[in-house]
Amino acid sequence: MYGNVDEILQYIKENDIKFIRLAFCDIFGVQKNIAIQPSELPRAFESGISFDASAISGFMNVEESDLLLFPDPATLSVLPWRPDHRRVARLFCDIRRPGGIPFEGDCRLLLRSTVAHAAQRGYVCKMGPECEFYLFQLDEEGNPTERPLDRGGYFDIAPLDKGENLRRDVCLVLEEMGFTPEASHHEQGPGQNEIDFRYSTAVRAADNVITFKAAVRAIAAQHGLHASFMPKPIQDAPGSGMHINMSLYNKEDQNLFLGNADGFLPQAKQFIAGILARTAELSAFLNPTVNSYARLGSFEAPRYLTWSHQNRSQLVRIPAAEGDFSRMELRSPDPACNPYLSFALLIEAGLEGIEKELVLPAPTDRNLYSGEQEDLPTLPQSLSEAVELAQESDLVKRVLPEGIRQKYLDLKRKEAQQAETAEHAFERQKALYFGVL
Repeated sequence: MYGNVDEILQYIKENDIKFIRLAFCDIFGVQKNIAIQPSELPRAFESGISFDASAISGFMNVEESDLLLFPDPATLSVLPWRPDHRRVARLFCDIRRPGGIPFEGDCRLLLRSTVAHAAQRGYVCKMGPECEFYLFQLDEEGNPTERPLDRGGYFDIAPLDKGENLRRDVCLVLEEMGFTPEASHHEQGPGQNEIDFRYSTAVRAADNVITFKAAVRAIAAQHGLHASFMPKPIQDAPGSGMHINMSLYNKEDQNLFLGNADGFLPQAKQFIAGILARTAELSAFLNPTVNSYARLGSFEAPRYLTWSHQNRSQLVRIPAAEGDFSRMELRSPDPACNPYLSFALLIEAGLEGIEKELVLPAPTDRNLYSGEQEDLPTLPQSLSEAVELAQESDLVKRVLPEGIRQKYLDLKRKEAQQAETAEHAFERQKALYFGVL
């Protein structure tokens, strides 16, 4: 949006911006930030703003704690939910060590490197996430309760759907911030909602997920509500997924997913085959909480490593779409994932399928919720199982630097041990995640 530092400084001056949030994510995809004054921004661009990285989960230790934030000038965005007077803007940042060396735990940098690797191979992968969330009421002290906003169902309208005004406000905010909401509606669960936004390049799509979650939470708070991206906040209701739509373009800007699956170009079939072959061992990143595995296998959340046309019981669905909207949809990820890590691993899995010329298996054209399917391979059934698969994955080892990989998996292994062995495990999971995710 803005080409250089001078343009950004001029924009900030002309638009009464008094605070700039320098934003980044920890290795789990949780957004962090530090606010600076406009007078400090030239220094941030030139030499970075330091912070205590030992206080960020999975980053550094106390003995070597300093890291630096360098704003990415292409990501400047005013936060519309903040006051119009003395406004607040946000910039996503690169993270570097003292001396300017890129920090290996910078997940956004990792995704950029993956995108560059794909470009070297002649491909551009575009992503369109579909993110579901629940709205819960607050108590008298402003704390989230377990009472959903409404008892509406799929595609319901007011008065059953009480979230339409909030969704409208979120869509308007997102438009002000520069990306396009395509559709919004009430989902199946009580108080459950979904807002879809237009596909974009992988890094932009990941930035949009982080921005989207922040906007939904902020607007929900203004409505006196709590927005939860927990994968399964209500035990007997549908979980919240983050379906990832993926399309692949070649050097000629041709969508290789044009047509139906039988008409896909060979690289598109190989790309799908690569993702099918690797999703199980990527699940610790796509489904990163103990609670994630309470969602899989019911209410249109997949359990088996299969694909088909239009069938929502599958891991990979080929939607009925044409032209640039031709794509594959991966249905297992959930909103708790780190989109930068998830997108990077999925792109590399797809590229591996092309490199190895993997053969796409036959589609599984049946309802996989009709009973046990003993003839089909499954996704991991717990976070513990997913962590062990990721630990042994040569793809994960190749894509993620050792430091971030081991910190991530060690912390997830500990998390699984705490929650999975507890009495009343689902309630224990809620204690860990509710009000946080």
